[in-house]
Amino acid sequence: MSKLYIVPTPIGNLDDITLRAVKVLQEVDFILAEDTRTTSFLLHHLGIEKPLRSHHKFNEHATVAMVAESIAAGRTVALVSDAGTPGISDPGFLLVRTCVEAGIEVETLPGATAFVPALVQSGFPCDKFCFEGFLPQKKGRSKRLQELADEERTIILYESPFRVVKCLEQLAEAMGGDRRVSVSRELTKKFEQTVRGTIEEVIAHFRATEPRGEFVIVVAGRPKNRKNDEQ
Repeated sequence: MSKLYIVPTPIGNLDDITLRAVKVLQEVDFILAEDTRTTSFLLHHLGIEKPLRSHHKFNEHATVAMVAESIAAGRTVALVSDAGTPGISDPGFLLVRTCVEAGIEVETLPGATAFVPALVQSGFPCDKFCFEGFLPQKKGRSKRLQELADEERTIILYESPFRVVKCLEQLAEAMGGDRRVSVSRELTKKFEQTVRGTIEEVIAHFRATEPRGEFVIVVAGRPKNRKNDEQ
């Protein structure tokens, strides 16, 4: 039966792929990959040989209709990103929407994503949270930070090592340097690390220690009593 499978892949440790994900990758007709080189390395590790097609943010607008037509014609397809779950700060949404609108079955497998372990090990409330992914680079960034300053839920951001200190500085400016934060990097990898403290304390740490790897920033929500006191 034709279908689109959304298949999460490990964010670092290749042993984190699920048995079900391996089975799906073995059985589909072809795999859509964000970077075919990265996916080829994973497939080689798993002993899987499958045709790969490139599907990334620079070509997805042009290819989603063609892929959907291929699935509708009877083929089964798996979509993977370089790491984690497709659609979560990675390509995937456009293809899923196109398939849903065309009446094509979409099945999403559970699996790796960076923000869940970072959130859970932050020590902040996990029952309600606000996932922002990557903040806007320029236009709208300052406004969004000001809006998040009043957010009472735990806030989760993604950031690159080249901008993590600047991002923390902007968070301190918008929310105050005493707001609590937990910053995780290189999740599931050999040099995984989580640094916790006030925003100012974590800024000092990464000014003294060069940031490396991919980062997840988890910020404590605004205390409710503080907001009420100011009203």
